[in-house]
Amino acid sequence: MRYAPEHKQATRERILSAAETLFRKEGFAGASVERVMRAAGLTVGGFYSHFASKDSLLAEAVRAFFQHQHSRWLGGLEELRGAEFLSHFVRRYLNQNIRDNMETGCIMPSVLSDLTRATPEAREALAEGVEGLAAELRARVPGEDGVTGRQRALATVALLFGAMTLARATKSLSLSDELLEAARAFLLANGAPAPAAKKRH
Repeated sequence: MRYAPEHKQATRERILSAAETLFRKEGFAGASVERVMRAAGLTVGGFYSHFASKDSLLAEAVRAFFQHQHSRWLGGLEELRGAEFLSHFVRRYLNQNIRDNMETGCIMPSVLSDLTRATPEAREALAEGVEGLAAELRARVPGEDGVTGRQRALATVALLFGAMTLARATKSLSLSDELLEAARAFLLANGAPAPAAKKRH
């Protein structure tokens, strides 16, 4: 029986959704093809009609994550710029809810170490996602004090993902909350306008 293209696309989306959830909870190693397909309510045999390999699935899951997160990270902030935008954006990501929610929170802390050893396809998917997010930040928050807008945007993305990864790794310890607070304070301090110089009389 031949299925319509819409059915194949819907099935592919089911597999991707199941993979994202398992990657968040179990990491790349813990999310076997069998477990992904079972979570999607499908048989293992159908996997390779949608994805060439598990590495290819990881690449597509990373791409899908950045696409789905766009509105979650930036929705409602379109008109904001500078420190006001950065305050809302940073607080949306660097919080205990994102840290603790392994089913719908950020996938990055769970797969970053795997991506360092992944295929070029998967690493390119990560690079595309980081570039896209950095471009959004660069358009809203200018560079300053010898740091270009792009450098500031890339550093912000790196600190967000790095801080969340460390906060997840130390979740049961008081250090975890401190890491989130420290990263928030650092990013928002850098986003605040510099104090006006005092006039000399």
